[in-house]
Amino acid sequence: MSAKKAALGKGLGALLDASSTPVPSRPVVKTNSDTEVGEGGTMFLSINLIEANPFQPRAHFDKEALDELTDSIKLHGVIQPITVRKIADNKFQIISGERRFRASQNAGLKEIPVFIRTADDQTMLEMAIIENVQRKDLNAIEVALSYQRLIDECDITQEKVGERVSKSRVSVTNYLRLLNLPDEIQAGIRDERISMGHARALLSFSNEEAMVKVYRAIVEHKLSVRKVEELAREEKDLVSPKQKSKAVKLPQNIAEFQENLSFHLKTKVKVSQDANGKGKITIDFKDQDHLDKILSLLDN
Repeated sequence: MSAKKAALGKGLGALLDASSTPVPSRPVVKTNSDTEVGEGGTMFLSINLIEANPFQPRAHFDKEALDELTDSIKLHGVIQPITVRKIADNKFQIISGERRFRASQNAGLKEIPVFIRTADDQTMLEMAIIENVQRKDLNAIEVALSYQRLIDECDITQEKVGERVSKSRVSVTNYLRLLNLPDEIQAGIRDERISMGHARALLSFSNEEAMVKVYRAIVEHKLSVRKVEELAREEKDLVSPKQKSKAVKLPQNIAEFQENLSFHLKTKVKVSQDANGKGKITIDFKDQDHLDKILSLLDN
């Protein structure tokens, strides 16, 4: 286990090497549905023996880009083999390369070159996320959801997520914060209607209603990130001097608690504290279902 963990921060190649038996150099061979195939080899595999990766973090495959890859495969074949794991006799599951697999299906190929590796479910999830994030063609929400899956399903911290995907903890945190935005704004990020910079500026607004209002203005009037940041500052300036005088900067440990609780509950959490140390915690929820989910998370 320690060997695998040590390799995770070094990219997909190191992770594959750490989680599989070394593959001897040998010629590529062909197989069909009647042939037993072992692990640790490189070969052409019948495409009907391969199934999609259930841990695939990418929710959207660009049709135009997929069509272009399909045309290339029709002309040149599959240049880079996909990576699979054997899950049963003559049954394989994709670890990485689902886009090439889909394009090969569209191109009508009967066989596709593959690397066969050994991987358990957790390693499959980590491999799929690392491979996709390193390709840098996931949208920001897909990246955020991928990081959240690593935290939830692999039981690791934000810092460890950063090590696995070669990103700073701050970068991981910034992506995870996007999941606190209203659904309409998350859809806008996913569909590339607004940038990551816009999204981070929207997080500065005090409530979801203001966020959505400004988001719609961004889309309609093509507001710049700087303009959105100015609007956020103007909103803060609307706080009365009396309210400002009562505000006390939170100690670092309480600020971190506020941030961690917000991520854990996947909603906005506000902790306030006066000069005497007295304070309160405010947790936002959208409806009864959302409240029930929060209460369930608090029970765990």
